Amino acid sequence: MVRRPVAWLTAIVLFAEAIGIALVNWYMGIVVDRQDMSLAGLDPAVMSTSSKVAGLVFGLYFAFCAVVALRVGLRGRAPSGPGRLLLLSAAVVHGLLGAFTVGLVGWGAFAFMMVVLALIVLVLVSYDPRETAVSDAKADGGPAGDGPADGGPTDGGPSDAAGDEAAGGGKGAAPVGPPAPTAP
Repeated sequence: MVRRPVAWLTAIVLFAEAIGIALVNWYMGIVVDRQDMSLAGLDPAVMSTSSKVAGLVFGLYFAFCAVVALRVGLRGRAPSGPGRLLLLSAAVVHGLLGAFTVGLVGWGAFAFMMVVLALIVLVLVSYDPRETAVSDAKADGGPAGDGPADGGPTDGGPSDAAGDEAAGGGKGAAPVGPPAPTAP
């Protein structure tokens, strides 16, 4: 199965990117602080602190994305709910970062961003959500997709016949109505 190694590789790349983003922003904050640089009259201490905080926030964001990708790889199931939204947002962020880096850094950085984007998209689309629903139902103890609620056939056992008769749908059964009054 090729899906799990892709999710693991995505998790490793996102962890490395989280550390890299945090370190680069931390270093930029140190440089701004030591050189006492200012941009359009902004306080250098505020710029330094905001660069460090932004590095930590983006580092944690990519680390959470990596945890979701790692969990997908370990479980072998598609991400759902908040994890799926987190990976979708990471894909959008990498698309935007790729567009910015091609002009600011160069084609190598653009290629890296597109590879990470492709890995995230592969994690999102390589798992079928219906497989996840089937495996969730089987983990709960019942066969998935076989019951009447799922549109599948019933087994025609005694409980089904009793259920049909109680509902008024059995052969030769009278329609079910209000109970007859009883005499004391």
